Amino acid sequence: MADALQGRHALVTGGGTGIGLAIARALADHGAQVTITGRRAEPLEQAAAQHPGLHPAAMDVTDEDGLRAGIEAAVEARGPVQVCVANAGIAEGRSFTRNDLEFWNRIMETNVTGAFLTVRECLRSMDGTDWGRVIAVSSIAGLRGLKGGSAYTASKHAVIGMIRALSEERMGGPITFNALCPGYVDTPIVTRNTSSIAERAGISQEAALKVMTDANRHGRLLEPEEVAAAALWLCLPGSQSVNGQTIEIAGGQV
Repeated sequence: MADALQGRHALVTGGGTGIGLAIARALADHGAQVTITGRRAEPLEQAAAQHPGLHPAAMDVTDEDGLRAGIEAAVEARGPVQVCVANAGIAEGRSFTRNDLEFWNRIMETNVTGAFLTVRECLRSMDGTDWGRVIAVSSIAGLRGLKGGSAYTASKHAVIGMIRALSEERMGGPITFNALCPGYVDTPIVTRNTSSIAERAGISQEAALKVMTDANRHGRLLEPEEVAAAALWLCLPGSQSVNGQTIEIAGGQV
């Protein structure tokens, strides 16, 4: 099935690094032409230079006008978006009483509003086709509470709620809507959070990393490619009855 996505146009937000880049590469390896987006052009261009199926498009998911224009340009260049991966997000933690409104709004604006705008704008072209896949990258924090991460937890629960509502609203149509819920993945976000946890808790970097690896049931960080494999599966033949689901990728039961 190496060419199962031949002729499909996919769009992946936060596609220049980490989970987003792994998903973009997996889709491109199976024939898709993939628009990768992010706020910084440099990592997008570097990623695209390494794979002919990747196409960089700098845009910010919190900028409604810029996002709409960017997606419209991608559609004009590569056809309707038929795989939408809303992956861009912020993962930062604070205790509940330290969540000032600016911090809370920043998390929500990127993780929730950004996902909403991405999916809405991609659906404008996807609705004119006879097949589509919408995948939101949530988190295990979308399924249970994350200590010290109330804003992040709330945002990822909201993303799952949106996906579930869309699957019901569009039930029986040609588009499926699902959410991926990974545990801690070996990405730059985890590297940054290791330092943050160590500073907040007054522990070593090694102890902070162990907090995250222990949260994954098999006791290790996930590889981005493990999450990408789940995203790819949702786009391949045989997954058409998987709709409105939260797929946990965390080494065991969440």
